[in-house]
Amino acid sequence: MLWGGRFNEELDSNALKFSSSLNADINLIEEDIAGSKAHALMLAKVKLISKEEAKKITAGLDKILKEWKNRSWNPDPEKFEDIHSAIELKLFELIGDTAGKLHTGRSRNDQVATDLRLWIKKACGELTKLAENLQHVLLKIADKNTGTIIPGYTHLQRAQPISLAFHLLAYVEMLERDKKRFKFVKKSANSSPLGSGALAGSTLPLDRNFTSKQLGFETPTANALDSVSDRDFILDFLNACSIGMMHLSRLSEEIIIWSTAEWNFLELGDAFTTGSSLMPQKKNPDLAELIRGKTGKVYGNYIALAAAMKSLPLSYNRDLQEDKEPMFDSYFTYGASLEIMSAMLSSAKFNKERFASELKNDFLLATDLADWLVLKSIPFREAHRIVGEIIKRLEAERKNFGSVSLEFLQSIHPAFDKTVLKCFEINSALKNKKTYGSPNPELAKKEIKEWLKKVR
Repeated sequence: MLWGGRFNEELDSNALKFSSSLNADINLIEEDIAGSKAHALMLAKVKLISKEEAKKITAGLDKILKEWKNRSWNPDPEKFEDIHSAIELKLFELIGDTAGKLHTGRSRNDQVATDLRLWIKKACGELTKLAENLQHVLLKIADKNTGTIIPGYTHLQRAQPISLAFHLLAYVEMLERDKKRFKFVKKSANSSPLGSGALAGSTLPLDRNFTSKQLGFETPTANALDSVSDRDFILDFLNACSIGMMHLSRLSEEIIIWSTAEWNFLELGDAFTTGSSLMPQKKNPDLAELIRGKTGKVYGNYIALAAAMKSLPLSYNRDLQEDKEPMFDSYFTYGASLEIMSAMLSSAKFNKERFASELKNDFLLATDLADWLVLKSIPFREAHRIVGEIIKRLEAERKNFGSVSLEFLQSIHPAFDKTVLKCFEINSALKNKKTYGSPNPELAKKEIKEWLKKVR
């Protein structure tokens, strides 16, 4: 143990196993080595170690990373508390007592906090790329379906006609907000805690600006006490992953519904569906269901860390070791879900004609009919009442808009004339939309074109 000088006995083997975080924080190995190399260079700069010693340390660290990547070195969780101690003890094996100089002016508290911020910055960039790839998949499908009419829903009841393109563009918007959240997280993590020590800085002449710049941070953190105990940026990260998974879960739910025999709107590729061990006819959207199911676990990761943080006094407490597993799990789960969703949607075949005839005989154009009356100077509330009466009469006669006549409409209100019949043309419904942000095909095409300029 790196802190064993104070103790007469070694840590109990079961206690070590219980307290080891190596299985989780081994994901920080590249960040830990980068931080240690920057710290060694800084120590040489301020003449706390020699340039030769710094070179020896950095060469040893490079060798450790190389051996880990080629799997010739794999630290044992039953022997090491964490990746940080494993690296330091391995460095002793490689370069001898010079390794002991690396920890000059540094605590594992600021070391870990620095590693976490470096990793979060990298993770945000990777998840943003995956989200952007899914946007591109959605835009490709949307571009081919600006005229594909589907029902739009409120309360899971048919409401107004929209296009498939318009529907998918809503998810493009959600993903853009997800990207903005990760951009915010990346910025919130972009300050270096290195040099904060255990909680109160150092009496040594450490150059925190140097290490901050070396590691690509904007600035050093301002308060050492806060620096080593701050995990807000991880909570922000977990929140961004949670909201991102929520968006994927909503899309998964719709894919599941759309693939049913009742909807019959899309068919997923065989590579992204499963069968039944009993029923030979089944083709199940299991991957979409798994994304939906895993969303709860990602939510739980946020709650787990928020609960661990809620009563912690300043500064560092060992409870903070519990920040890593939820962070890594949310990253891997959300990243994999983005990849699967992109591939799964790319495999999908949409039934473009599914609703073309059916919606002609529905009541989805009721609002358009009310708007027509408004243009005839009838107050909207009155127009709403009139259309409601029309629908009530038609339902009583087991009819729908597909069988409506001008005479029937005029029997309810004299304002109707022959131009009203255009309101019942489902194929013109989208083109009649005038407002920005509506499913008008021309507006949708323009929007897709603008998105494709931004999303690569």
